[in-house]
Amino acid sequence: MEDNAAAARFERGTDGPKVIVVGVDGSDSSWRAAAYAAGLARRQGSKLVMVYVQPVLATGAAMGAPVLDTTGEVAEELMAEIRKATERMDGIYHLRWEFHTLRGDPYNGMVRMADELKADAVVVGASESAGHRIMGSVAVRLVKAGRWPVTVVP
Repeated sequence: MEDNAAAARFERGTDGPKVIVVGVDGSDSSWRAAAYAAGLARRQGSKLVMVYVQPVLATGAAMGAPVLDTTGEVAEELMAEIRKATERMDGIYHLRWEFHTLRGDPYNGMVRMADELKADAVVVGASESAGHRIMGSVAVRLVKAGRWPVTVVP
């Protein structure tokens, strides 16, 4: 009898992710990743956490090159785009979301935020830069970390 009672309480599809973290940086692939993650969060009733990791520009400055730090402006532009998108959905869909920005390298920033927020899933766009061949793409490094399910959106 107890097995039947336990089986009756289980509801398929209700134990999905509570927190989905998505990396955004303004690239086309990151916007596709954000759209995918937003749809997943909406369907699952999850909180969507968008993260922009502002790159540290120490390399150019250390070499004496003039460095123009526009990462704060990028964060503001991302936030403006996110607000516009959520306003378009207002009244049609309900989506709980947050936007976080921090400084550092994208991989470590995403790891830190996913750990702090106890993410159930991480979504990132496929790399659009040639530099990932040297350092490894953020997506591949997140998958190799093996701490959360990672979805890479092309």
